[in-house]
Amino acid sequence: MLTRRALITSSAAAALTAATVTVPGAASAHGSGHRLFPDSFPLPNAFQPEGIAIGRAPFAYFGSLANGDIYRANLATGRGKIISAGPGTPSVGLKIDDRGRLFVAGGAAGNGRVVDTHSGRILASWTFATAPTFVNDVVLTPKGAFFTDSNQPFLYKVPLSLRGEPVKLPLTGDLVYQTGFNVNGIARTPDGRGLLVVQSNTATLFRVDPDTGVTRAVDLGGYALTNGDGLLTIGRTLYVVQNRLNQVAVFALDKRGLSGRLTGTRTNPNFDVPTTVAAFGDRLYLPNARFGVTVTPDTTYSANVVKR
Repeated sequence: MLTRRALITSSAAAALTAATVTVPGAASAHGSGHRLFPDSFPLPNAFQPEGIAIGRAPFAYFGSLANGDIYRANLATGRGKIISAGPGTPSVGLKIDDRGRLFVAGGAAGNGRVVDTHSGRILASWTFATAPTFVNDVVLTPKGAFFTDSNQPFLYKVPLSLRGEPVKLPLTGDLVYQTGFNVNGIARTPDGRGLLVVQSNTATLFRVDPDTGVTRAVDLGGYALTNGDGLLTIGRTLYVVQNRLNQVAVFALDKRGLSGRLTGTRTNPNFDVPTTVAAFGDRLYLPNARFGVTVTPDTTYSANVVKR
């Protein structure tokens, strides 16, 4: 999701309240795909978005790095509001299931939680690790929810029942943790039997066995995933957000997720360090994290669209 250099704190950002915040939808839109869904819409000022999740309904959920608030936006109008007040620690990667439960990675707090998107209640929470840690992203599988840690060589697995203790899955094999920010985004392989993770500091993609933690480097034909961040697989297509490059790299993968070839890139002139990606219909939605800016109460943020 982000790098240590991107961790921006300011008293103004921390002062962003958990009260309901409504922002107007942007005017930019087109009629292809979903009526006149906007191509760009604002998020609350000083929100510091990072993760995004979209389920079957046309709503996107964003987490705040400033205080962990969860913001829901209507994709048809661009308007939204805070639906769950944050705990005062970051909300980073997000995934939503068919029951409206939002799984949230907790960054440097070393934790994860599940939020009911209907009521805003916290349904479950876990502490995975203590400093140094950065619980960065999460993916949902039939075997459980798997969280990445950019500082420690583990995945953290929690049951979808939300009962029981988390399991620490050591990462072994080709992936070796190094100085800096390591495993970041996570997704499932096309066949659903494995996981894919990007190691940001080596610009490399790995396949992970979800039962053993054994990793194998994925052959991308020499393409380096520089600034690799959020991942998304749809069928045999993999989308990799390259945040500071302001682009999404697109790959055609084999079923097992052990090799792939670059088929193109997607970009948008409105990108300003996008971090994560989610899809609705034929559109990809990405929040601008704007890493590197000095955050004030008036700092603006947005979500922007590219076609799949």
